[in-house]
Amino acid sequence: MTMPFYVPPEQVMKDRADYARKGIARGRSVVVVGYDKGIAFVAENPSRALHKVSEIYDRIAFAAVGRYNEFENLRVAGIRYADLRGYSYDRTDVTARALANTYAQILGGVFTQESKPLEIEIVVAEVGADSDSDQIFRLTYDGSVADERGFVAMGGASDAAEERLRSGWRPGMTLAEVLRLAVDVLAAGDNGERRVLDEAQLEVAALDRERPRRSFRRIVGPVLTQLLGEPAERSSDDAGRSPQPPAAGPVT
Repeated sequence: MTMPFYVPPEQVMKDRADYARKGIARGRSVVVVGYDKGIAFVAENPSRALHKVSEIYDRIAFAAVGRYNEFENLRVAGIRYADLRGYSYDRTDVTARALANTYAQILGGVFTQESKPLEIEIVVAEVGADSDSDQIFRLTYDGSVADERGFVAMGGASDAAEERLRSGWRPGMTLAEVLRLAVDVLAAGDNGERRVLDEAQLEVAALDRERPRRSFRRIVGPVLTQLLGEPAERSSDDAGRSPQPPAAGPVT
């Protein structure tokens, strides 16, 4: 009878962690950052059908990087958990902390018991009555939970992205300021080269504390254009004019 090879438990955990980290690093980054009236989410996501950022409950949102099918299953499970808890008790009993603890149990169980860990990293955020009461929880593939303050970056070169956020973010920034900062962070390449990210490559949303009950909203179209510092539309003087041919010159 052939005896199975013995692999130390610490080596098994290390191999699983390395496998999950490599999968997450291949994903496009997501930045979650607080501003004066809520929490903003900016993801590099050219797909219009598959969302990395979604609403979970009244004042709670979800962001993720990694394998879409894996974090989508968690997102749906979180919505069911929130709906059931809110219906059974009260809507105020649904909190980001409780949801993060539930996700941590699922992620930790898969990491220790299954042969393949989930290649995902997620953020659960809840907007409060003021900036001090906002909550941002970051959960990794092994079920670890971190209570972040102000901002967090996931996927790709997340360490470098968080360094840029740390140097550029400050409390009390407006939504337009944090969106420009987030896009600037996402556009910075690993080797120092900068990319150009247009609106078609971005998924932007926010938890707005000034909205009644359901605070989640997606930011698209002219609103996003204006917030990023570009003209949302032509002026009224130009509205009736026919478009003019572009001047000759190099295309930039």
